[in-house]
Amino acid sequence: MNDVGPLSGALNTMAVTPQRHLPAVALVLAMGLAAVSPRASLGNERVQDQTELMTHGLTVTMDQARIVRLPPRVSTLVIGNPLIADATVQAGGLMVLTGKGIGSTNLIALDARGEQLMAVQVRVRPQNDAVVQVYRGVERETYSCTPTCERTMAVGDSKAFFETALGQARSRDAAASGRGGGGAAAAAPR
Repeated sequence: MNDVGPLSGALNTMAVTPQRHLPAVALVLAMGLAAVSPRASLGNERVQDQTELMTHGLTVTMDQARIVRLPPRVSTLVIGNPLIADATVQAGGLMVLTGKGIGSTNLIALDARGEQLMAVQVRVRPQNDAVVQVYRGVERETYSCTPTCERTMAVGDSKAFFETALGQARSRDAAASGRGGGGAAAAAPR
């Protein structure tokens, strides 16, 4: 066996009786692969991310966020249809991409001079984790059942159901952030 560094002795020892030490070999290999060269691995991931973006685009789940590494010098992101997705540039060359509605749109990254650095297709897929839609005639209601069923909003729900769920979500958000009159921030100043 070739000497591959500090793991070589452990691998040679375990190779004697592979049936007894198979879980240990898997653990050592997993640890070794993570420890081999994090800098080289990170550099390769950046190249793969950019290549994958250009060829396959981005896919994100509705109402979920995804972190994506951007090319250097990006200062502005343009989304073709902001009802489908939203994106923000973060420190360290990162982008937070959030799925807003099911469908497809495009994303363009510009530098400070307005030069295009990247253009990709963004696809937003529906959530598939226990979402239940109930039809009452032509009226539709959507529930997220993880683990208990609670109202949620989806494009296509009946107007009354959607507005009720939206109003409740906004009230909860306002109360949680202290804008609803019941939060700590709404207390009288001392």
